[in-house]
Amino acid sequence: MYAETERAGLCEFLDMQREALIEKLQGVSDEDARRAPTVSSLSLLSLVKHSAVWERRWFQVVVAGRSFAGEWPEVQPQDENAFRLTDDDTVEAVVAYYREQIAASQEILRTVDLDAPCAWPERAGNLRWVAVHMIEETARHAGHADIIRETIDSSRT
Repeated sequence: MYAETERAGLCEFLDMQREALIEKLQGVSDEDARRAPTVSSLSLLSLVKHSAVWERRWFQVVVAGRSFAGEWPEVQPQDENAFRLTDDDTVEAVVAYYREQIAASQEILRTVDLDAPCAWPERAGNLRWVAVHMIEETARHAGHADIIRETIDSSRT
């Protein structure tokens, strides 16, 4: 079945990519989730953490104009490294944080006009652009996660 509206299609495709990324952590230990088994420094856990951080930024900050102390734009992305893991970053904690950000994003995507100007227009013109960008970015990271997961345990789920 096809989505009946543009908004429904954007929501559906973005949710599919989010779940594809989260799925790569299913059945993986915290230790394996932290492994960077390829020549890059990416791990499954760092990809999901990064995705959660930017999910929050694009929808809550850029689109909705919210601000969070100690986060972008107060702190520049290159100064914080959204891929960096701490001792508190477990599969359970990072996935829970990502799901919280997804829920906030879904609410914004359901309620804000797709053509309404973003709070940060120099970053994105409107919600439609942000939704398409997030589909693209999340799909890219899900693809990275496919390779990492297959390298860790030969899984092709």
